[in-house]
Amino acid sequence: MPLVEGMTYAHEHTTIDLSSLKHTEDTNLNCFEETVEEYKKLYEKGVRNVVDVTVRGMKRNPEYVQRVAEASGMNILQSTGWYQDKFLPEYIYEKSVEELAQMMIDDIQKGIDGTSIKAELIGEIGTSKNEMTERERKVFEAAIFAQKVTGVPITTHTTLGTYGKEQVEFFKEQGADLSKIVIGHVDLTGDTQYVLDLLKEGVFVEFDTVGKENYMPDATRLEMLKAIEKAGYTDKVFLSMDITRRSQLEYKGGLGYSFLLDSFIPLLREGGLSEEFIQKMLVDNPRSFYPAY
Repeated sequence: MPLVEGMTYAHEHTTIDLSSLKHTEDTNLNCFEETVEEYKKLYEKGVRNVVDVTVRGMKRNPEYVQRVAEASGMNILQSTGWYQDKFLPEYIYEKSVEELAQMMIDDIQKGIDGTSIKAELIGEIGTSKNEMTERERKVFEAAIFAQKVTGVPITTHTTLGTYGKEQVEFFKEQGADLSKIVIGHVDLTGDTQYVLDLLKEGVFVEFDTVGKENYMPDATRLEMLKAIEKAGYTDKVFLSMDITRRSQLEYKGGLGYSFLLDSFIPLLREGGLSEEFIQKMLVDNPRSFYPAY
């Protein structure tokens, strides 16, 4: 279903398992009770929507996500597609772009993996650090094909914020609808002008690694957002935390999902960001991007 009234976390993984390549159980995020508890806390704070971007190759589990939604009261949008090159299955080589697109179209129109749960978006589809591999290009082509058929939005992964401009150029060359594309992880660039250049093209962007100060200080995110507000692109930004590890949850001593509202938003206010911009990032912008279609 489309978004409901309330705040939205625009880039999360209710469950995800990257342990086969990361070689740590910490990246097997299958903590049902703990996730439900944190989603309930978000609900109490006014969050009503979570956009779940767990796709094939991440051990997606649509029925698990649906159970979390039912137990927590959270409206969770689910997705289709494939991730970054090292997580892509071998059949990406074998199948045609049209066949891959049809797999996504089926997820959107019929249901994910034979369930009745329909995907509401495509992605996160990803590029590698500073490059788009041959297999990633094929996924992007298939995603654009599927978007043209279904009209659903596309959300992307940029590795450490790199290759975002090239993603946008590729979408333009392929005739994708830029107003239905969001470029992910742009906060990891730490480069305000880079993000402004993306916004000038008409795409949305996500500051979706909030709290991950080992990658980028939140103070830098604040300064970037202040520059975006000054430049007049307040209608094009989403917020999220992109939690993918057990250690990032509260029960393991991590920041937890509530950090964004309890700590990051106060930082933005203290730093001079307007209430209007904060409201847009959390409520209005996601609602305009994920309407009923």
